[in-house]
Amino acid sequence: MKRPRLLIFGGTRDARQICVMMDIAGIDYGLSVATPTGAQQAAGIRGEIVIGRMEAEDMIEYLRQQGTDMVIDASHPYAERLSQNIVRACQKLTIPLVRYLRPSEIDAVEHPLIHKVVTIGQACEVAVNLGTRILLTTGSKQLADYVSHLKGKTVLARVLPTADVLAACESCGLSVDQIFALKGPFSADFNRAFYQFCRAEVVITKESGEQGGFKAKVEPCLSLGLPCIVICRPHLRFSGAGIQQAYGLEQMAPFLAVFSAKTANQPER
Repeated sequence: MKRPRLLIFGGTRDARQICVMMDIAGIDYGLSVATPTGAQQAAGIRGEIVIGRMEAEDMIEYLRQQGTDMVIDASHPYAERLSQNIVRACQKLTIPLVRYLRPSEIDAVEHPLIHKVVTIGQACEVAVNLGTRILLTTGSKQLADYVSHLKGKTVLARVLPTADVLAACESCGLSVDQIFALKGPFSADFNRAFYQFCRAEVVITKESGEQGGFKAKVEPCLSLGLPCIVICRPHLRFSGAGIQQAYGLEQMAPFLAVFSAKTANQPER
C-alpha cells in the first residue's frame, strides 16, 4: 500500500505556513503554485513544488496520476476561478477537500475615509472623485482593468519586482515614475512613508487579512487623511460532499493530525 499523499494549492504566506506544519508533522505532500515567483517564495519547504497554472481538467489528470488522497485549497482569497476549479476536480475524483479561509479583518475597520466596494469598477468609480494620484496595492493581475477605468488619472502601481510583472506594467502604459517594484510584507510605518514618498492621494487595496498586511495598509491612510478604497472578498460558497473549511491556521491542525495518523499507519512508497 502507498502512503497517503496531500496536495496544497496556493502561493500565499498561509500556504507556506501550512507547508511548515506538514514538515513538522512528517506528512508527504506537494505544493502547487502558479508561477516561478511562487516557487521562489516557497524555497526551503520539504514537499515537492509543482509550477504552472491548471484548469479543472489539468487538475483532475494530475491528482489522478499522483494518487492524491486529500487537497488543501490555500489559494489567495480573490482567486475565484482557481478555487472553483479545485472544487470541480476534487468532486470529480471524490477527493476530500479542505478550503483554508484566511481570517478577515474587514469588520474591524470603519471610518469615513474607508470606502468598501465589491468590484474593480466600483473601486474606480469612487476613486475618480477622490483624487488624481491613485495608488494600487492590489497586485498586477488585473492592472489593465484599473488603467482602463482610470483614464485621465495618474495610476501608481506597487507590484512584485519580477520581469513578467514589470512587462505587464509597461504594456499597460505605465512609466517608470508610476511603477514601484517592491516585495512585502510591509509595516504600517513603511507604508506611511511610502504613501508620502509617492504622493498618493487615494489608495486602493484588497481585504487581504493579517497575512496580506491589510491593517498595515489601511491605518497609515487614516493617519495621513488619505481615502482608502477596499475591494471586499468575493462571497464564494464552499459546500458539498467531501468539502470542509478551516478558518485560520489553528483550525488546520485537526485536519493535519488526522492525515498524519493515516501516514503513520502506512509503509513508505
